Amino acid sequence: MQPYSPNWTHVTEFVMVGFVGVHEARLLFFTLFLTMYLFTLVENLAIILVVALNHRLRRPMYFFLTHLSCLEIWYTSVTVPKMLAGFIGVGGGKNISYAGCLSQLFIFTFLGATECFLLAAMAYDRYVAICMPLRYGALVSWGTCIRLAAACWLGGLLTPILPIYLMSQLTFCGPNVIDHFFCDASPLLALSCSDVTLKETTDFLVSLAVLLASSTVISVSYGNIVWTLLHIRSAAERRKAFSTCVAHLTVVSLFYGTLFFMYVRTKVASSINFNKVVSVFYSIVTPMLNPLIYSLRNKEVKGALGRVFSFRSWVGQ
Repeated sequence: MQPYSPNWTHVTEFVMVGFVGVHEARLLFFTLFLTMYLFTLVENLAIILVVALNHRLRRPMYFFLTHLSCLEIWYTSVTVPKMLAGFIGVGGGKNISYAGCLSQLFIFTFLGATECFLLAAMAYDRYVAICMPLRYGALVSWGTCIRLAAACWLGGLLTPILPIYLMSQLTFCGPNVIDHFFCDASPLLALSCSDVTLKETTDFLVSLAVLLASSTVISVSYGNIVWTLLHIRSAAERRKAFSTCVAHLTVVSLFYGTLFFMYVRTKVASSINFNKVVSVFYSIVTPMLNPLIYSLRNKEVKGALGRVFSFRSWVGQ
């Protein structure tokens, strides 16, 4: 919180400094992040296309995977284009309006919470498939999948409402320089001239609730999966069953590990530069890695990708 000053003026625009100290290498960073962003778009669009074109992949697990891929495209698109503009100083560059900043934070939080819930839904799908295979069709019907997906998106949409409302009630009176590459909560709170205790506590509790609720579903699901696998006598059957979970477990570990570190904290004052590195990891690197993890660790997706993008398959059509 900024100290009181009789010369307060309300901030209507923020300046995001991004990555300080990389001015001379800004074109290198621009090229790197642009490549990663384009790669993320192509990968996730490829997953969506492959699932849509291959009838063998029209199953609940891949239904949720397409939702995850759509989400990853939007997730990176909320922050990366503005960050790229800041590197080269076009389209307003590093400047963002007060309303634009809160909107960016709302959408980013909404998508992050939705991803938590989607990963939990995918864990439930794996639990039913492995632990109750005979009832899988009844418990994870298409109607159930649609309701689960809708609940994930709705839950994500509701998550940022109270935190963003409380943020909008704070006074920002200068300086207006955000030491980050997007409008994240912590650097914004550091600029406020109001008492941020309530806002900070609410952020902590909301983040903790989302992470604990979704991670509990994931933990219980995989606890039951492990218990079931231990009672399968055939080693080959155990490996086959567990192989369907490896990609999801890897994605969960990457995403939740960084989120638990970043958001379940109460102190605004922390290592800003280190926070930026972690933010890059979960907002840019993880969405780029997720399609690779699913395609490389899943024989069905890998085979479908090969068939869809095979030159001979297009010539044959």
